[in-house]
Amino acid sequence: MISIKNKEFLFTPITDYIISAEKVAHVQVGNNAEHALLVLTKTGYSSIPVLDAQDKLKGLLSMRTVTDSILGLAHIEYERLPDLKVDEIMRTELHTIKSTDTLQKGLDLLIDHPFVCVIKEDGTFSGILTRRVMLKKFKKYIYNIE
Repeated sequence: MISIKNKEFLFTPITDYIISAEKVAHVQVGNNAEHALLVLTKTGYSSIPVLDAQDKLKGLLSMRTVTDSILGLAHIEYERLPDLKVDEIMRTELHTIKSTDTLQKGLDLLIDHPFVCVIKEDGTFSGILTRRVMLKKFKKYIYNIE
């Protein structure tokens, strides 16, 4: 049984725990795979959001997605990178969360994902909620650290 205190914690809005869009590396749908690979390599992230010109979230792109797209039968076809567009290879099935959602929903989604994209009601990218931030919040709560 969940206590009232725990319910209050779980139903806290995630607003204060979002890493804002301005601080999150991303690529645009029209970028080529070469640019995306550079962004992924330079940032060290395994996956990044893909946005359109209106900052709407369109998908996720990962190192694996890029490398899978250039794997040939005999060798890796690096020469294809400039011609492949991000929107041709990105993953479009993704879990998102709204900035008005609760920590409980965030925890549920972060069990299987290192981060979840946060969107506004109109689909505009707001930022990300990371497993690291949630674990730090949870640790503070458990140990009553303020």
